[in-house]
Amino acid sequence: MFQILPNINVDWMGIRKPLIFVSIVILIAGLASAIGRQLSPGGTDAFNLGVDFQGGTVITAKFKQKPSVEEIRTALDGAGITEPIIQDSLDKTDEVLIKIPLLESSQSSGDEAATANQVNIGRESVKKALDTFGAEAQPNLSVQEDPNASYKIVGTDSVGPVAGAQLRNQAVIATLLGMAGILLFIAFRYDWTYAAGAVIAVFHDVLITLAFFSVFQWEVSLTVLAAFLTLVGFSVNDSIVIFDRIRENLTMNRDKSLYALTNDSINQTMSRTIVTNGLVFLSVLALVLFGGEVLRGFSLALFVGSIAGTYSTIAIASPIAIWWQSKIGESKMKEVQVSSQASGEKLASASRRSVTRRPVTR
Repeated sequence: MFQILPNINVDWMGIRKPLIFVSIVILIAGLASAIGRQLSPGGTDAFNLGVDFQGGTVITAKFKQKPSVEEIRTALDGAGITEPIIQDSLDKTDEVLIKIPLLESSQSSGDEAATANQVNIGRESVKKALDTFGAEAQPNLSVQEDPNASYKIVGTDSVGPVAGAQLRNQAVIATLLGMAGILLFIAFRYDWTYAAGAVIAVFHDVLITLAFFSVFQWEVSLTVLAAFLTLVGFSVNDSIVIFDRIRENLTMNRDKSLYALTNDSINQTMSRTIVTNGLVFLSVLALVLFGGEVLRGFSLALFVGSIAGTYSTIAIASPIAIWWQSKIGESKMKEVQVSSQASGEKLASASRRSVTRRPVTR
């Protein structure tokens, strides 16, 4: 196996407290940002929810000569439409799908009239932006049949906040079920103490990423939730590799402490961590720099989560596992002492044994 650092010997357990301190600072900053934004009168929400969760209007436009996504985005920004989602149609090269958030004048109620009003206002706003590319085709003509037209809106729909809430709840349930499955698998395959460390590390990675999304107000969409589910598997994968090495070292080095064995296991797998996680980091960095606005939230979530997942395996999962193991060992010792004292027996150390005196015949 190719190794970058074959003889590394770092006391990772010794620096776990500074790493945990950094995590606590980031989590507190994210919590303060979420609570502060939510409680501030007239402020923004704790998270910048996208169209999929908050609701909005979905418009399909067909072009005679389709402009680029950036040109459409610039036109929408000029019309006052912030944070639109622009997607090319998969089967029709001349069509574009435009998703825009709820507009201020259409959020007063949730009945059918308000929904229809939302669709109309959203359509007019998008039409105003697309008119910068030319006139819209006549209602009875297609964009190809109208010689003076540059585009035509061929479909409008509305995504209400009720549907958004359902999607949000289903995504949270899917994440929690995935973590529960991971907990059961690791508890069955290794030990429940290792499972607790791995699951806490997974929660840590997700919460750290959410903290960045709250502080910087990055948009949260369904692709971001897909990134969270990806991070769950990414973080657990690293933890399992180290846990497996700890289990192997426990069978071969019974004279060493669990603290030393955990350090050795992390050092022995460090080359693998650098190679695999380094490639993931470079790939995600390329998505952040060149992925565009459509993949912005997804790539940012993976970028932050991959960094958090790499050090959480060292600073969160492994320390919690060995701390829990030591606590269990202490509790077992206390149980043995209590049971022995209850039976009226005196405890003897390993170097002292009870001696029965016998009479000596002379």
